[in-house]
Amino acid sequence: MTATDAALGGLRAMIARGDIAPGQRFPPEAELCVRFGVSRSSLREAARILSTLGVVEVRHGSGMYVSRLDPADVVRGFSLTVDLLPLDGLLQLLEIRRVLESHASAQAAARASDELVARLHDLADRMEATTDLDELGRLDRAFHEAICDAGGNSTVSSLMEVFRSRGGHYRIMTSDDADPVRRASDQGHRAIVAAIGRRDPVAAATAAAAHVAQTEYWLSRMKPAPDTDPAPVVPEATEAAP
Repeated sequence: MTATDAALGGLRAMIARGDIAPGQRFPPEAELCVRFGVSRSSLREAARILSTLGVVEVRHGSGMYVSRLDPADVVRGFSLTVDLLPLDGLLQLLEIRRVLESHASAQAAARASDELVARLHDLADRMEATTDLDELGRLDRAFHEAICDAGGNSTVSSLMEVFRSRGGHYRIMTSDDADPVRRASDQGHRAIVAAIGRRDPVAAATAAAAHVAQTEYWLSRMKPAPDTDPAPVVPEATEAAP
């Protein structure tokens, strides 16, 4: 175990045991270094790692604090590794995404307001009408974010956003199969909207799972190479993890 690992483990243990609560300040660096048997540089490297993950906040001139430990914030740190996954790894994550998106869609259907249903219909209409791929990506993202937000779990919403971020590296709308991909995407959106509009959680969950499964199918079939400079968002069933 390296000194940085020792410091990292010590800081994590203090948080996990509840020695330092969210928002509270850690003891001074000198005290922590003695406790963990590490140098200041090793302690600061461990703090930097936890800061990157959204677990601690380093305030210059004040010290090191535990963050709010909001699950949604911590999940966003996951994107640092997800963005490095090859396609095969991302396809495995899509299996998880299929479950979570089904859950979010079911929750949205159970809680759906007239305003949500109208917004989803409008977004689906605009996606079908546009020929601008960048605009299509923005509308697609808004569609799925609206459903996740209506589901009421900010952590699920953040995790879906992480999956979509890596999906932006993979584009298949310019392939020879772009037309059937687009049709499948549009049909998937319509099925989800119809189920949510009926306030039918089971149908909404099924439609969402089928929609994500279509994305998995096209990616498994085409195996596109990731863009080196991906667009911010790419539409559902036209990307790896929209």
